[in-house]
Parts: sequence; C-alpha cells; structure tokens
Amino acid sequence: MSLENFRMIAKTFFGFEEILAQELKALGAADVKIQNRMVEFNGDLGFMYKANYSLRTALRIQKPILSFSAKNDHQLYEKFKKFHWENYLNVDQTFMIDPTVHSDYFTHSHYAALKVKDAIVDRFKEKNGRRPSIDKDFPDVRFNLHISHDKITLSLDSSGESLHKRGYREETGPAPINEVLAAGLLLQAGYDGKGNYLDPMCGSGTMLIEAAMIANNIPPQIHRKHFAFQNWPDYDETLFTQIRNTRLNRIKESEYKIVGYEISPMMVKIAQMNIKSADLEDFIEVRNQDFFASKKELFPVLLVFNPPYDERIENNNQEFYKQIGDTLKSSYPNTLAWFITSDLQAKKYVGLRPSKKVKVFNGKLECDFLQYEMYEGSKKAKNQN
Repeated sequence: MSLENFRMIAKTFFGFEEILAQELKALGAADVKIQNRMVEFNGDLGFMYKANYSLRTALRIQKPILSFSAKNDHQLYEKFKKFHWENYLNVDQTFMIDPTVHSDYFTHSHYAALKVKDAIVDRFKEKNGRRPSIDKDFPDVRFNLHISHDKITLSLDSSGESLHKRGYREETGPAPINEVLAAGLLLQAGYDGKGNYLDPMCGSGTMLIEAAMIANNIPPQIHRKHFAFQNWPDYDETLFTQIRNTRLNRIKESEYKIVGYEISPMMVKIAQMNIKSADLEDFIEVRNQDFFASKKELFPVLLVFNPPYDERIENNNQEFYKQIGDTLKSSYPNTLAWFITSDLQAKKYVGLRPSKKVKVFNGKLECDFLQYEMYEGSKKAKNQN
C-alpha cells in the first residue's frame, strides 16, 4: 500500500489554531499552515490515523479529494456526476453531504448539497442499477462540501462523529464545557501536566479529565469505538492497530495532583461518575468544597476553570466575579489563575487587572479567557525581588 503524503485539514475552534498547529508539528505533520478555525498540513495514511487518535484540540480531520470552479448548479452537477465516487463509496454504504457555503453563485447550502447527492445517486444508478442511501445521523461515509465564491472543494471526513465526543462523559450538569474547548483552554494556559492543577468550580469534571489525560499522556480518543476512516476502501486495520498501540505505550503516570472543588453534592457525584467512566479515578480528587471558603493547599498550583452559568449567577454577576477576585487575592498567593467567561464585563467586577486576555468562543458565545497572576505582596515588590 502506498503511504504517500497528501493534504489534510484539521478543524478547530476560533482561538486554538496556533495550539492545534503546535500539536500537529509535535506529532510530525509537514507543511503546517494556520487558517481561520482550521490548520492545513501534509501527512500519510498512518499520520491521518494518528492525528484523529491523538490531537486534543481538533474537531475533525478532513481529506480534500476534489477541487474545481463552478458558477451554477448545472456546472456543479456535471462535474460531480463525472467524479469517480466508486473509489470512495460503494453502493451498499450510506453517506451524507455536509455543506459549508459562502458564495453569491450558490446561496442555499442545502440545495447545493442536494445537487451533489443527485450526481452521486445518478452515477451509481447508471453504472450499477442501484444507489447508495442517505443517512444523516450515522453515515458510513461523510463528505464535506465547501463552496467559497466559485471555488468548490469536496473533502472526505475521516473522523465521523466530532472528535470532542471522547466517549467518557456519562452525565452532565447545566451548560457542560465542550471537551475540545476544555483541552484547548488548558493548553492555552500552559498546562503540560508538569505541576499541580486545581479546578475550583469543576462541574461535571470535564476540565479535570482533560487535564489528567494531558498529564498522563493518554490519547484523547482512547475510549472511542469508531472513526469514519474505518469505513473507507483503503482502511488498513494493521496500520491503525500499530499506531494506536504505539500511542498507548507512551502513557505515563503523573506524580502531580489534579483536584476539583464543587459546591453542589450532586455535581460532585456526576463528576466522579464521569471520572470513573474515563478510568481516571486514581489521578483525580473531587471535593465538595465552596471555592470562596477555600485556602490554597497545593504549592505550586495552576487554576483553570469555567465558572457556572446558571440563573442564580446571571442575576448577580457583579457580586459573583467580585468573590472570585477576593478569593484569589486573599487565599491564593503566588498563583496563576485562568477562567473563561461569556460576560465580557466580568473583568471589571473581579477587581484585579488581567495579565492576559484571549478571545475564544463557547459554542456561539464570544468569551474572554482571562489570566490573573497573584502575588504574595504587590506586583511592584515582586518585580523588585
């Protein structure tokens, strides 16, 4: 089997492109180029397997297979009708077209996807007398149709279900954080597992689990049952097994503490359930603890957290964020703390000047990811020492 390099695209969230590029380079990707919400790179078939299995901040990995120009539906249909779909799909498999359209020539993304579907079906019916079926939920083969102005790009989606679905989350509380977002925030904060970590408002435990996977070098997809590339005609099971085993052999046991505080006893139980599902209970401790009544116990420690968004807090944001600032000042000296918030005025209420601010998105919500450097004395005194 040929293991020549080809071009791929790794999708991610806004703000994590640089981190994803660093992950790709560390894995061995070639010709890495950062784009908006995605990173382009070169690699062979084995690298595509490795990228899906190992990248913490990728949402999906796509392989472009056709690119051309078209300015109307007829041109689109004719070009796709001539395409050798049988190289990527057989008549007994299901498929779907996932469209992304930004064009004056094609104004309805679902209609463009429908024309591509018609071209696929018509080609198969002419050649086989039968046609593959559509499955919007669990297709065997997923195609991505990207139209920008008159440039048409068709890609194979090698991941299938989004890579944020790690397979460990049994239960969630209100507004659970996306797993890719959680991993991205930790990496953005500089967390590499070589130090203690505290999530003082841990909710259902996602940040804790992602931190433990980073600290112990556990592949993020260790619990995943299936990738879309396993349905492809060129799928090499021996190669994938070899790559997976190589990544599993790199797992190590961290010597540092990972601790979560949670004020709700019910959420403590949910977090512990998810941690057990992830098989990480040996590495994470969750306590029923009010952060605002806590004192620093781990020295040193990094704090990265996602404050809750429930109605109780939305009605009194100012007091809530003031309490965060007061607790950091009074109880967490010589500590680096980061938190994400969709309240873009939150930093005014904290009463501390953030040393860094990164724009990110939680779903469609624009958020600030804020860093606070806490010193025992004043910053001026710290700088003079």
